[in-house]
Amino acid sequence: MKQNNVKTFFKRLSKKNPSPTTELDYKNNFTLLIAVVLSAQMTDVGVNKVTKKLFSIADTPEKIIKMGESKVKSIIKSINFFHTKARNIIKLSKILIKNFKSQVPKTRQELETLPGVGRKTANVILSVAFNQATIAVDTHIFRVSNRTKIALGKKPIDVELGLQKVVPKQYKKNAHHLLILHGRYICKARNPECNKCLVNDLCLFKNKNLI
Repeated sequence: MKQNNVKTFFKRLSKKNPSPTTELDYKNNFTLLIAVVLSAQMTDVGVNKVTKKLFSIADTPEKIIKMGESKVKSIIKSINFFHTKARNIIKLSKILIKNFKSQVPKTRQELETLPGVGRKTANVILSVAFNQATIAVDTHIFRVSNRTKIALGKKPIDVELGLQKVVPKQYKKNAHHLLILHGRYICKARNPECNKCLVNDLCLFKNKNLI
């Protein structure tokens, strides 16, 4: 996609949704971290059902550890890979207390020292909690970027770096959520709603569903 079209693409999405944000429910930076860890291969709706109860009991690393792994498992058992995620939640809580004075760190390098936190999760935390212009490439962003040809790539890191190059500066802070929401509700994996799309004239996808 040509650079001037990329700018128009984000301008239109921003006009429709000037303050996009995560659809995960959270109370503070720690609960945001836990919600994002739980969200891997899960819907936000599914995560929010679980965290409503979890965060009413524990919203700090100390409270999570006090709960214990078995109690955490019993609450998050509807989450995919809940055994591993519960173990990681306990481990990362201990590391936050020991190494970061119970605070969520502000750098990608430090975040990635936490169990269950990879580049994508770290980018979400940096974006939502610390207002940094990072772009966490999930399945929605990967699909939208390749389908529209804003940023092509066979791996998430390729798409992320491509987006960082082409997204205009004024839209970088919100690009992550604009693309996720567009992919979640309009540019769906199956049956994309191209007829409702604000940017279908800019999109280079060949098999548009315009009926």
